[in-house]
Amino acid sequence: MRRAFFSFHYQRDIFRANQVRNSWVCPPEREYQASWDGSLWEEAVTKGDDAIKSLIDSGLANTSVTVVLIGQETYLRKYVHYEIARSFQDSKGLVGVYIHNLNCPVEGTCIRGENPLDNWAVTKNNVSVKLSSTFKTYDYVEDDGYNNLGAWIEEAARIAGR
Repeated sequence: MRRAFFSFHYQRDIFRANQVRNSWVCPPEREYQASWDGSLWEEAVTKGDDAIKSLIDSGLANTSVTVVLIGQETYLRKYVHYEIARSFQDSKGLVGVYIHNLNCPVEGTCIRGENPLDNWAVTKNNVSVKLSSTFKTYDYVEDDGYNNLGAWIEEAARIAGR
């Protein structure tokens, strides 16, 4: 059974993230790990940076892929950067999914944000390669994420050797 962690801009994209998460967890063979219990997140925020990182680390435990849900400002969030770095460090698969076209009851849709995987590079054969060149990125609406997210997660796991 594949387990995925969903990384996203909590304050701005929680409604969009829940749409994606709920489509992923409906089938019984799928599980997710994520730090979006609002009360846990708010408690960790009051305790500081180490508490937030600990909450993230526990969410990443026993997962094979991190799904980076990309909204308008996701690339700016330091904890999204931390989640990507930890995921890569732990040899987890990564997949980017643009969610700007999903409707939010507060904001509607938003503009497409920058891909956070473009901000990370690794060295392969003495050449710097962006993570976005290794791990794929999709648009949840345009690429039918409702039906394809599972395949995207499997592909990210395969690319990471999991």
